[in-house]
Amino acid sequence: MDIIAEVVHGRKIGRALGFPTANMSLEGYKDVERGVYRSSVDIDGVTYRAMSNVGIRPSVGGKELLLETHVIGFSGDLYGRKLRVTLVEKLRDEKRFSSISDLKEQLQRDYTLCAGK
Repeated sequence: MDIIAEVVHGRKIGRALGFPTANMSLEGYKDVERGVYRSSVDIDGVTYRAMSNVGIRPSVGGKELLLETHVIGFSGDLYGRKLRVTLVEKLRDEKRFSSISDLKEQLQRDYTLCAGK
């Protein structure tokens, strides 16, 4: 599934955890299943591997449904840009972690799966 949306400012929690994300509204996308995905993103004609979360971010008190995408191997400012994110494979359901440390450990495992394929 492809999602095309504008990157908006978030709370910068992903950055603090070592996985900065491009945050995008899912307005208009009603059929997206919540969870963590192996994904890809096209930026300026280059396709990057990525790790995406579709959900409300229950471990950090989130409430709004968002697409958060960590673009592997990219550094730069994406705010205000429209991106096409392709959700390639669902890895797991979204879940609430008991601690930020547990969340960070799971993100590292997810990253390994997304970066290695």
